[in-house]
Amino acid sequence: MNVADKFVEILEEEGIEHVFGIPGEQIMPLYRALSASGIDHILTRHEQAAAHAADGYTRSSGKIGVCIATASPGALNFTMALATAFKDNVPILVITGDNELKYRNTDHFQTLPQVEIFKNITRASYNPLNGTEAMYVLRASIFELKNNPKGPIHINLSKDVLLEEEFKDFDLCYLCEDDLSNISKAQELIDSSKRPLLILGAGAISEKNTIETILDKFHIPVTTTFHAKGIISEENELNLGMVGIRQTPRAKYAFENADCIIALGLKASERTLPKIPNNLIHVNINRDVLVGDYPIHGKVSDFLAEINFRHTEWIGEILKIDDALEIEGLDKDRSPQAAIKRILERFPDNIVVSDAGSHTTWTTLLKKSLKPRQLLFSGGLAPMGYGLPAAIGASIATGEKVILINGDGDFQMNLQELATLRQNNLDVIVFILNNSEYGIIRQWQEQFYGMKPYQVKLENPDFIKLASSYSVDGVRIDNLQDLDYLLEKDLTGPLVVEIIVESEDIPLPE
Repeated sequence: MNVADKFVEILEEEGIEHVFGIPGEQIMPLYRALSASGIDHILTRHEQAAAHAADGYTRSSGKIGVCIATASPGALNFTMALATAFKDNVPILVITGDNELKYRNTDHFQTLPQVEIFKNITRASYNPLNGTEAMYVLRASIFELKNNPKGPIHINLSKDVLLEEEFKDFDLCYLCEDDLSNISKAQELIDSSKRPLLILGAGAISEKNTIETILDKFHIPVTTTFHAKGIISEENELNLGMVGIRQTPRAKYAFENADCIIALGLKASERTLPKIPNNLIHVNINRDVLVGDYPIHGKVSDFLAEINFRHTEWIGEILKIDDALEIEGLDKDRSPQAAIKRILERFPDNIVVSDAGSHTTWTTLLKKSLKPRQLLFSGGLAPMGYGLPAAIGASIATGEKVILINGDGDFQMNLQELATLRQNNLDVIVFILNNSEYGIIRQWQEQFYGMKPYQVKLENPDFIKLASSYSVDGVRIDNLQDLDYLLEKDLTGPLVVEIIVESEDIPLPE
């Protein structure tokens, strides 16, 4: 048995069922081992798509997504997708091949400093120099991804290291280095509070049941970030909606008037917290993102186990605020928001994946999440081309029908993955909102720079013929009546639905 064989054996032991990637020369020993394993390898058509798919796999299921590429030409195609996962703290395992160790730091064919390139877009980037180091790094990486999931971890494996037959394995047992020293101070603030507010981030998803129990018992109002939508059903009156740049009036009022804000498992970015209040208790396993006067480095579960909450009465005050969502054009033919509203109403319980663009704004505003992991999109980096491969990953992870809402521009960034969709016969319905432009860029040009639209108009292909060339069924819609008729049917993917829409400005954040 060589290192590559043992690597795959460990992945199987750890419950890895699927990996995404493209084979190549330097990573071939690992692929030989994969071919004899029970792990299902999903062949994508581009390495960026493989990493986005691993990202969608993790976001939709909570399981570890894995992506694999060969040396530099393959590995460097990961960079955009890894940066996306890094910005959103998505824990995926990234494995790349490399030339033999003797060629490190040389100008040899396909040799570049991959670890140096990746270190700024991963939580850790490892370069084991022998089989024993490779075993240690893999065991430690999987432990971190499961117990301290801050983002992607990269392991770079030279071909000669993969082929080594003498190595030592490890049985690692770590304890996360938490710092709960501020618990007592946090408890004092909670005890004195009459207007507490919970803000939930994606790091609180695993504690859904505990948080629901707390809310039911103590009647504490709650808001969420984009990625935490659905931890508490958005039909629950205690859920005030999103906080931050897309905040609801009720969430805004609660944030501004709370005397104790408890932020669980969120990254306190400018998109989430418009300011850092002095009454903020911030709990996160990632020490690097902690802010405020009451930082608590640890798991949300450990914090909740230590804290005692008090019953609150102020939800009635908050609910007096008119929180009706006012969006114009919801019954207008060829308006993207009208089409998206109908799609979301038709598929209320399905995973919805969005890409980057004006359609993402309409989707996040209109989507009511009844449970977590129902709305997937790239928040912190927002690259175009995330949607289709992420939907593929979500479909493979869950086995459920997945709804993808795309724009015409971002769809073309990774459209080659229609082949992956078809090859795996996935139940993914791809809705393309086609306005023949980069809409948000056009809006910024006009509203903020006083420009006429410049280099934003698109001469698009025939998307239905394009889908057909990949043996994927497709249909084109150009009015709401036909869309309603289509949505009445029992739709099954893979399917592409092109919806012709007009140019439309989105409501910009405050």
